[in-house]
Amino acid sequence: MLDLLYPDLSVGENGHLYFASFDTVALAREFGTPAMFIDEDRVRAHCREYVCAMKKYLPAGSMPMFASKALSFKEIYRVVGSEGMGTDIVSPGELYTAAAAGFDLKNAVFHGNNKTDADIVYAVNSGIGYFAADNAEELYAVNSAAARAGVRQKILLRVTPGIDPHTHKKISTGGVDSKFGAAISTGDAEKLASLALSLGNIELCGFHCHIGSQIFEVTPFIDAVDIMTSFIARVKQEFGYSAHILNLGGGFGVRYVKDDPSVSVTDNIRQIASALYDDCRDKGIDPPEVMLEPGRSIVADAGITLYTVGSVKEIPGVKNYVSVDGGMTDNPRYTLYQSAYTVVNASAAADRADLECTLCGRCCESGDILQEKVLIPRPSRGDIIAVLTTGAYNYSMASNYNRIPRPPVVMLSGSNARVAVRRETYEDLVRCDL
Repeated sequence: MLDLLYPDLSVGENGHLYFASFDTVALAREFGTPAMFIDEDRVRAHCREYVCAMKKYLPAGSMPMFASKALSFKEIYRVVGSEGMGTDIVSPGELYTAAAAGFDLKNAVFHGNNKTDADIVYAVNSGIGYFAADNAEELYAVNSAAARAGVRQKILLRVTPGIDPHTHKKISTGGVDSKFGAAISTGDAEKLASLALSLGNIELCGFHCHIGSQIFEVTPFIDAVDIMTSFIARVKQEFGYSAHILNLGGGFGVRYVKDDPSVSVTDNIRQIASALYDDCRDKGIDPPEVMLEPGRSIVADAGITLYTVGSVKEIPGVKNYVSVDGGMTDNPRYTLYQSAYTVVNASAAADRADLECTLCGRCCESGDILQEKVLIPRPSRGDIIAVLTTGAYNYSMASNYNRIPRPPVVMLSGSNARVAVRRETYEDLVRCDL
């Protein structure tokens, strides 16, 4: 039985898949394919859940920071900013995009394990709220840039708590062997804190950790709270410094396929808050403001991608291929780490699923696969295929491999559909060529 995963998906009387009350086949005709569609109302609902739950359960001043590496274009910054969220950026390109959208950079945290001197100067001069400083070299560079700019730059120190959240190794970041941050267990985090406190143009505001992504249980986050509050208490005892911000990163999981569980953001935040207050009381420290950095859980299930079928190739006794006009250029996640997705024949969503196939793309690459062992109603050339839950790490990871233009991003709200990012043209592909 077809599991449509989310309430903004349905099958119409005409047998077509509907998304955010729009007929997806009609959307494909109007905007072309491949194309990504974002349910803005669902994005806003997710933002409000984070903002309200953090306001209700966590210390005053706590704030969700949209992890914009999941989906970065000007309109998304306007949407999350209008809902009272800050943002987490990981490059000067994301910083530029946020600034171009009019986002208040005082509510932005700049991440990354290898910020260049130019990156740091650009961020300081742009009025970035916080650096999530990753290493000693970065601390010295930020201190120097802040001195030249005549400011005292706020920072958080990124530390690794040594937690394995049992997620895919490529999206697990909290282990002692991570390329990010300074490990608590080795003593490197305390050394980095000592250095930060000694530099005159840096204001150490607190600590940051991120244990990984697509985590369905709250226990790893509660473990992170325990480890981080112990670290905060130790730093207070050793250096007399009280951290007033604890950034716990992101990582709440979302449903990509029917076997994935649903996660209650509000309940997770309630449990995290309860653990935080208990730990702070037991360890004799004041509860810090909390930042969370949701990205996937804000936009993933608010997005779908539509494709047009080009061919159906059946190899009797071996396998079947359904080829579409997109592929790894707009969604490389299956190629990178075999990410599961739900696939729907949007033109015949009510029909019996009678074809098991590999959904593949148009790139000249055997690995250009969107999903394997897909069971869908047998499509014909021209049918529209929908891949669900593509709002995160699809457009933001898209490329021009094979010189294929990137697709547009269309925002859906109420009865309005508007292009937020136009489809790239062939002229765009050669714009930087000399």
